[in-house]
Amino acid sequence: MPLTHATSCFDVAIPSQSLAGIPITLPGTLQLPDASLGLVLFAHGSGSSRHSPRNTHVAEVLNESRIATLLFDLLTEQEATDRVNVFDIGLLADRLGDAIRFARDHAQTAGLPLGLFGASTGAAAALVAAAADPFVAAVVSRGGRPDLAGRAIGRVHTPTLLLVGGHDPQVLALNELALHDLSGEKRMAIIPGASHLFEEPGTLDEVARLAAEWFARYLRE
Repeated sequence: MPLTHATSCFDVAIPSQSLAGIPITLPGTLQLPDASLGLVLFAHGSGSSRHSPRNTHVAEVLNESRIATLLFDLLTEQEATDRVNVFDIGLLADRLGDAIRFARDHAQTAGLPLGLFGASTGAAAALVAAAADPFVAAVVSRGGRPDLAGRAIGRVHTPTLLLVGGHDPQVLALNELALHDLSGEKRMAIIPGASHLFEEPGTLDEVARLAAEWFARYLRE
């Protein structure tokens, strides 16, 4: 997708710690449009990475709306081989917290309002991170597993948009329960004809459109 707004791309390294407490860095890609309205950090789902084609597509649409994006790996390559780590929401939320701190300290993103976009297990991590950080301005969940956020979901006061496929009944039921438990402004949008991965024609475009509208609204406030 060609960008009509001038957008700069940077490879970044986010400081973090290994499970053993050893300093590590998490690789990421920062897309920074001119006069950005805010910055959205992406938390990918299980079995994915910063190269997720679905998240990359959503990020491009956000960039078109003058919203900067940061896609990064929540786990190292070695950590990602252990399924326990992939579903360790506390660990994923901590890594997302590291990225939030990086963004606030980074010269080119310091001062920008921050939003979180999470997919599948990454959505649970985004909700836990938002519950711990009242300065997160907005959250969008794509096919998320909010049930994995546990009790933290009741402490989320951040405006939250839940996007669910109409042909994803189990995840739809989980999101309906989460909608009741969220404490702040909230909305659930069902994408007709979409399955869990939003592979059907036009469904991911609708996700990106709704996400861009949500972030553009709340990152300005």
